[in-house]
Amino acid sequence: MSAHVHVRLDHGLTMNERSELVELKRCQCGAMWTTIHWAGDGDLE
Repeated sequence: MSAHVHVRLDHGLTMNERSELVELKRCQCGAMWTTIHWAGDGDLE
């Protein structure tokens, strides 16, 4: 019996109501991950 290894595949990008970038990833087994990227109030370079 082999062990399952999650492979995080890109599932999409979206913006939420607070103007944060939400990155969605999923595995073929059905597991899902969400990462929220917040730019903050700092200056852009």
